[in-house]
Amino acid sequence: MKDTSQHIENKFREMLMKRSNEERMMMGFSMFDTAKKIVMSSIKNEDPNISRAKLNEKIFLRFYGSDFSDKEKKIIIDYLRML
Repeated sequence: MKDTSQHIENKFREMLMKRSNEERMMMGFSMFDTAKKIVMSSIKNEDPNISRAKLNEKIFLRFYGSDFSDKEKKIIIDYLRML
C-alpha cells in the first residue's frame, strides 16, 4: 500500500538529505532503539517472568534469526546466554 504522493516522497527525501550524515545516523539509532523497545515489550507481554538471557536470545532471533545458519545462531545464542 502506498498512500503518499510522489511529490511528498520527493520533498521528504530532499529534507532528509539536507541533514548531516551524523544527524541521519542518529535518526537510525533512535529508530532501532524504538524498535527494540517494542520487541522487548512484546516478548515480555508473552512471558512476564522471562530471564534476561532468554530475553536477549528472543530479541536476537526476532531481529536477526533469518540472517544466520542454525549453527551460527547456536554459537551466538550460547554467547548471549553468558552475558
